[in-house]
Amino acid sequence: MTLLNLIILAVVQGITEFLPISSSAHLVLLHEVGGPTGDDLALDVAVHLGTIAAVILYFHTDAMRALRGLGRLITGRLDGADSFLALALIIATIPAVIVGAILALTGWEEVLRNIKVIGWMMILFGVVLWWVHRTAPEARTAHSWTLRHALIMGLWQAVALIPGVSRSGISITAARGLGYTRHGAAQLSMLMSIPITLATGALLARDMAGSTLSPAFLTNAAIAAVLAFGAAYLTLALMMSLLNRVSFTPYVIYRIALGVVLLAIAYG
Repeated sequence: MTLLNLIILAVVQGITEFLPISSSAHLVLLHEVGGPTGDDLALDVAVHLGTIAAVILYFHTDAMRALRGLGRLITGRLDGADSFLALALIIATIPAVIVGAILALTGWEEVLRNIKVIGWMMILFGVVLWWVHRTAPEARTAHSWTLRHALIMGLWQAVALIPGVSRSGISITAARGLGYTRHGAAQLSMLMSIPITLATGALLARDMAGSTLSPAFLTNAAIAAVLAFGAAYLTLALMMSLLNRVSFTPYVIYRIALGVVLLAIAYG
């Protein structure tokens, strides 16, 4: 992979990972244009590390609370807001882990990674996001998250294992449908991304176990991780700052437009 392709991959992954526009759709489009390489899997691990570092840094207060709460849960103490947050994130992550395991074991994971599927999912769930955002009330903040809502959002997050749905898009849609504000929905979605992205990175790392990585590739992977981190952090900061002034409509329009492009490629 050339340095230019590496930069494009990392920046696109960083920008699209947390916006409700499906990072998988963009990566598939990049691979469709540039063609697959033998380094794709390892680079996916690198950019995942970069993007998850960005969200942990941006939401470092909540991330530390969840980590402290996890320590208390491990010792059998379910008391206080920190433990509750950790438990809610675990509950929200379990459905995607189960569904992901089923898809991997049955082979459907590769079947669904299809440009036609991605194109239709981009359009369909873009329309769903628009409809929910237009009709749902904004009555709850992230601090009013419940275990029941964590499970509901987790079940919807599992749907995002279908490429093109968008993990952030579907979890934000679910939160808005439950009555959370734009900012609260996005915050919960980002916090939910931490455990599931770590789990995804671990699976990718397992798949590449035993691979021989050259010093040159490790340098490229480090560059990709840093670029993905920078792009993800800036994108996340910009999105969160604009949420009170800008609706999700621009993302919906973009999703539909990209979906049409992907379908044109697929059927053309």
